[in-house]
Amino acid sequence: MKIVAAAALSVTALLGGLSAVSAQERGGVMTYGRYTDSLFLDPVLNDANVDIWVMTNFYETLIMSSPDGMTLKPGLATEWSVNEAGDEVTLKLREGVKFSDGTPMTTEDVIWSLNRAKNPDNGIWNFILASVDTVTAPDAGTIVIKLKYPDPTILAALSVFNTAIMPKAAFEAMPGETDAEKAQEFGKHPIGTGPFVLTSWDRGSSMKMTRNEYYWAKGADGKPLPYLDGLNFEVIPDDATRILKLQSGDIDGAEFIPFARVGELKADPNIKMELFPGTRVWDIIMNVRPEINGKPNPLADEKVRQAMNYAANKEALVQVVTYGVGTPLTSFMASSTPMHSGDKPLFPYDLEKAKALMAESGYPDGFKISILTIAGNQDDLGITTALQQMWKAIGIDLEIRQVDNASRTEQYRAGTFEMRTGGWTNDISDPSQITSYFAYSPTIDALHSGWKNAEVDKLFEESQKEMDPVKRAEQFARIQEIFNATGPTIPLYETPYPVALSQKVNGFYQIPLGNNIFTETWLDQ
Repeated sequence: MKIVAAAALSVTALLGGLSAVSAQERGGVMTYGRYTDSLFLDPVLNDANVDIWVMTNFYETLIMSSPDGMTLKPGLATEWSVNEAGDEVTLKLREGVKFSDGTPMTTEDVIWSLNRAKNPDNGIWNFILASVDTVTAPDAGTIVIKLKYPDPTILAALSVFNTAIMPKAAFEAMPGETDAEKAQEFGKHPIGTGPFVLTSWDRGSSMKMTRNEYYWAKGADGKPLPYLDGLNFEVIPDDATRILKLQSGDIDGAEFIPFARVGELKADPNIKMELFPGTRVWDIIMNVRPEINGKPNPLADEKVRQAMNYAANKEALVQVVTYGVGTPLTSFMASSTPMHSGDKPLFPYDLEKAKALMAESGYPDGFKISILTIAGNQDDLGITTALQQMWKAIGIDLEIRQVDNASRTEQYRAGTFEMRTGGWTNDISDPSQITSYFAYSPTIDALHSGWKNAEVDKLFEESQKEMDPVKRAEQFARIQEIFNATGPTIPLYETPYPVALSQKVNGFYQIPLGNNIFTETWLDQ
């Protein structure tokens, strides 16, 4: 088996020519409104989309995802091949690449970065490189990755954020005794090969970046990218305020536009209302441990969870919350995910069945339960307000608790939450990542929920070594069957990414895997 990619001449060619090739203008600073701030800018130890989706501005990987999220393109490696046995990958490094501090990227940096990423003690994403045995460099421009066993996901894994190439010397010079301590310091002023450099970070308020003067890629005009002089992220948690600032010209773009406002903004001649294709799935995550904070947990009862699913009218939620933009889920993973299985919406609305299941459960008289949502998020409020009314019909009193993202994340990771709204986007064109996060208990207790299924765990481990795509698809089909029926979620719907931009913004896009790409963004001056 041999797979080779040719070197790209420019990011325009690399990314499929998404920008017009004759009209780009250089200069200017773009201000982009985000719903919440990043938490931790280290590619190995983080697990939050608020970090992952913007880290491509600072860090890059050997292989990159294509704009449609389905194929791979050259990155810091210009070409690669896999041997016939499927247990060795050889990559040719791009010449002349420098980190944002001006130091050259070397094979030592690549070897160190990949070894750090595969270290079982580092973060939750090391499983992506679990097959990697050794990483060596036979010469100054070549990397050889020897695998413990053939891995069907290895090339896609090398495009995932946690395999980003970092400067070994700069990282190890950070204060701290442990990798985690050094990462905390390094993440305050990240050094990578990406198009931008972080210049200031006012936590919870703003993040300011300037162009990386050492960036390797060239634009359509033959000059180094990016086109922008700078990029500012302004944190605006309230949806209405974020939109108002865009309409008034205070900012140039805004993410997570509520679906209720999409039609209005599409009609605004000053706004480009984009619906970028995505792999985003929306659900409710339930803590299913027998007890929470020392009290019996009704969500541990499988019949209760099934009743709540049947009582949740997904079609109504699609209309009420997404204004018809969303599509009911047919599995816990998006339909665009490779090896997705399922062609019918999960748990179609059936109130009588829901009532019967509640009567058979350990809580026939109902109960009170809370759900954590992001304060100021209209979609979150729309979902939970609708569910509050729907679940009242089966005796469940839902308390909606609006909190900031950091507080919700803290309770979620600690396993002290009862329920929370959830959103997921793939970071890899393969079902392994979402399955590991949602269903494979050793990763994070299945969405920090405490759910565990021995058959699912075994099937997932087998899938990570199965080279036959047919057999692998069968393994993932069975995993989906089990999780969809008994798992710790209320699957809702999948949606595109709604982003609103000023008419002067060109060349920005969000790939289906969620990353915000500003590399070739430019502003009409």
